[in-house]
Amino acid sequence: MSNLARKVLEQQQAEQSVKIKRQVKIKKSWLTPGEKIIGVMFAGMVCFGAIHLISDQSKIYEANKDVQAVQDKINEQEKVNGDLEVQVSELSSYDRIFAKAKKMGLITDENNVKVVQKK
Repeated sequence: MSNLARKVLEQQQAEQSVKIKRQVKIKKSWLTPGEKIIGVMFAGMVCFGAIHLISDQSKIYEANKDVQAVQDKINEQEKVNGDLEVQVSELSSYDRIFAKAKKMGLITDENNVKVVQKK
């Protein structure tokens, strides 16, 4: 009986080990390959959009900086022009012109005056 029992036990163990070896563990993936492809495409599109947005913002910043520099130059030139207009009005005063004319030896002759009218 012991010999027969051993043979039966050995057969049962051999069958169990064969059954265990034959069982293949099936790994279930969390995502299917199609979902992975869609996820990678979505991530790529998000990255592309972010890079595009940042580059557009930097271009806008550069343009605004250039506009500000031009505005500063315009304001400076307007200030210079205003100073020159004041200087022209001071230099073209009647009293100054009369004084220069007298200094150069010009005399006023009321008989020799011509009036020019604008059209």
